[in-house]
Amino acid sequence: MIFRNRLIAVVTVSISLLFASGVPAQSMRNLDAAQMRMLQQMSPEERSQLLDILNQQQQSDVQQESLFVPELLEEEDPAEEIEVFDIDGNPIMDATGNPVILTEEFLNQLTEQSPETWYSSEEPFFEQDIRLQPFGYDLFQGAPSTFAPATDIPVPNEYKLGPGDTIDVQLFGKENRQYSLVVNREGTINFPELGPVSVIGQSFEEFRQSILDQVADQLIGTSASISLGALRSITVLIVGDARQPGSYTVSGLSTMTNALLVSGGVSNVGSLRRIQLKRNGRVRATLDLYDLLLRGDSRNDVRLESGDVIFVPPVGATVGVGGFVKRPAIYELRQEKTVDDIVRLAGGLRSDAYPEGARLERIDETWQRSFADVDLTQEAGLAEEIRRGDILLVPPVLKDFKGGVRLLGHVDRPGVFQWRAGARLTDLIGKLEVLQPQAELNYVLIRRELQPSGRIAVLSANLEAAITNPASPENLELQPKDEVSVFQLERQIIGDDEDEEEESDAELEEGEIEEEVIPDNSNRRVRVDELLKQLERQAGIEAPFEQVTVSGQVRAEGQYPYEAGMRVSDLIRAGGGFNESAYSLDAELTRYEIQTDNTRKYVRYNVDLSQALQGALDVDLELAPGDFLTVRQTPNWNNEIVISLEGEVRFPGAYTALPGDTLSSVIERAGGLTAQAFPEGSIFLRRSLRLRERQRIEDLRARLESDLAALSLQAAGSLEDASVGDALRAGEALLTSLDRTKATGRLVIDLPELLAVDGGSTTDVILQDGDRLLIPRISQSVTVLGEVQYPTSHLHEDGLKRNAYIDKSGGFTPKSAKKRIYVVRANGEVLAAKGGLLRSTGRIQRGDTIVVPLDTERGFRLNAWSSITRIVYNSAIAVAAIDSLGN
Repeated sequence: MIFRNRLIAVVTVSISLLFASGVPAQSMRNLDAAQMRMLQQMSPEERSQLLDILNQQQQSDVQQESLFVPELLEEEDPAEEIEVFDIDGNPIMDATGNPVILTEEFLNQLTEQSPETWYSSEEPFFEQDIRLQPFGYDLFQGAPSTFAPATDIPVPNEYKLGPGDTIDVQLFGKENRQYSLVVNREGTINFPELGPVSVIGQSFEEFRQSILDQVADQLIGTSASISLGALRSITVLIVGDARQPGSYTVSGLSTMTNALLVSGGVSNVGSLRRIQLKRNGRVRATLDLYDLLLRGDSRNDVRLESGDVIFVPPVGATVGVGGFVKRPAIYELRQEKTVDDIVRLAGGLRSDAYPEGARLERIDETWQRSFADVDLTQEAGLAEEIRRGDILLVPPVLKDFKGGVRLLGHVDRPGVFQWRAGARLTDLIGKLEVLQPQAELNYVLIRRELQPSGRIAVLSANLEAAITNPASPENLELQPKDEVSVFQLERQIIGDDEDEEEESDAELEEGEIEEEVIPDNSNRRVRVDELLKQLERQAGIEAPFEQVTVSGQVRAEGQYPYEAGMRVSDLIRAGGGFNESAYSLDAELTRYEIQTDNTRKYVRYNVDLSQALQGALDVDLELAPGDFLTVRQTPNWNNEIVISLEGEVRFPGAYTALPGDTLSSVIERAGGLTAQAFPEGSIFLRRSLRLRERQRIEDLRARLESDLAALSLQAAGSLEDASVGDALRAGEALLTSLDRTKATGRLVIDLPELLAVDGGSTTDVILQDGDRLLIPRISQSVTVLGEVQYPTSHLHEDGLKRNAYIDKSGGFTPKSAKKRIYVVRANGEVLAAKGGLLRSTGRIQRGDTIVVPLDTERGFRLNAWSSITRIVYNSAIAVAAIDSLGN
């Protein structure tokens, strides 16, 4: 047995492909073309081993991506058992815990499980792949035991008795007896009252009548009832191109098909149409399984006798029938000679087949592939002679339609409808009830193929006006092959990008699922873009790209097909109409024109949209291909400001403000602060700062991941350098902390100073929409965070210094950066001496937080890590302050 050097690679790649495509091990019929060609290029030994691996793999549910089969030397015994290993050298185990073994009995199975597959030489010209499997062989798939003939059915009268059959006899009348008599090897039975009776060569009916006559003659006054009991078993020999040839013992009632099914059936190189039954050296019957499979005719399925031989000859001439027939497959020829004959074998044409476009592919006398057109609607086409190896390909009817109009989009019953001369839009859509809710009534698109050029044109209509007044120009006359698209109303999106990002990034409660909010304008945009692509393909120097654009404050801005005679009002209608924020008194129309010197320049026009929409033709300008209309936003539309005051103010809540209003003025409107307010610890949050802070966190995260990757490589090459490992672990801890860090957008303000100056302060905060001011109650605590033994909060004591509070928290840890300690005031201000050192004698105030950061420079100069620790701790302080206010 010779195994090629590529065996390992082929097995590995094949298994990866098979399991990636979900192909069961027992059937290779679902492989694609590339996988099938790979298997066909393998040797029989390689394919046999691959089948065994796949079978064992499926039975033991081993989820390996690739397996390793050891190569065999040329001189090794072919029957030797081969153990299978995975890619790591571990033995593959089956479901019982035993190693998977390849044995000789599997050497031919893969070839038989992978029947011959035919491919046409041309690219498929219809949806169905031109991949054909031999017809009828799947009859033999499955467990053979399920095909054993039934033994409790009535025995036919012509059944020939023989040794082993059991005959049940009941005597009644003058004598009452009951016997179960077995035919012995000499072909006789011992009837107690009659003596030995020979049954050899007799049918059951002949024997029964003989016994009845003898009983009537010899046992006067006694009658008999004769029936067959257990039947004998017979031995038949199955040879030729059977799947498992050999000698089989079957029931005496078995037929040729019973025996074939028990033996595993016909191999893929065996004939299904010329299976011979030989008895006493002569052909007793010829079985054509096509008669059984195609017509249910079992007349030639002869009952077997002991010693019969079933011979399966090689398959004869074959042809392929592919495409839109009812049973595309490879068929064996017997008496079929014409195209009509093989179409009948394939069950006839499907209802969506195109018989006039059939093709016959064959290998000619020069061994070249050739094609011949065959019209299956004509007698000459059906009478075309077929040859061995021909492939008949039947294409489908085109998806295109004639003599109809298609209705698409936001309607209850889309589809193709009959066209009649003079039919108009309201004949297709006669009432609003045929539309789905929220259908767009003002803009319906019609795609039309102009004849005889075949160019595409796009028209639009106001469906509401057409239904209201069928005599209006909006009720367009339809042409054959028109496609009418009805859209869904666009959903207006209010707010800027910053608002949308804020909404999408809002914190979710535990267990809540975030849903993506998508504007409901895909119906219109997808169809319009499809039509624009078709118009662009036919554009050229003599015919410009027929598109116009509307941008700005419309519900569905973008490009739209240009229509002859289209005006500004039509383009606004195409864009879904104005948004609430649109400025209708003035819009800008930009037009590009080609000059006589073949240069392009643009011209701008101002358009009074309110007059244009009222029908003033001198203002409602007629458009040209390429025009660009910009609809502006009403001035000061988005200038409303809403802020929130929370905590210790007399009247907390949401307040509106005008552009230029300051924080102190709104606090005054809220009645000022309460007596329990702690203005030194006020927290001011701003949306734009939160977004910027979030981006800063993402940038630092990416930089930290890059540093960790570099450290990992260094650690791999410096196994004995403990400092590298320490830095790597510190960085991973930082990364975990950074992932938990929330952007707060805190702006440090000095609220006591801001409120102390009459008439406002130069440091007063000019408000923006979404600002929040949180004023906590008076605080008496000092918090210590970071690299101390017990991070916690302590009661503030006048005169107590920074290091004293650190000592109260157990002192420093070995990983603390003592020279980088800093203090965060209650209002968020950070105090650190020049060069990063804060004097240990610094005065600590109520609400302060002392931060002892992690030493990130021990042996490394990674400055970004210091910035990360600062952001992590400061964010934690801000979040803790906000949470404490909520409690």
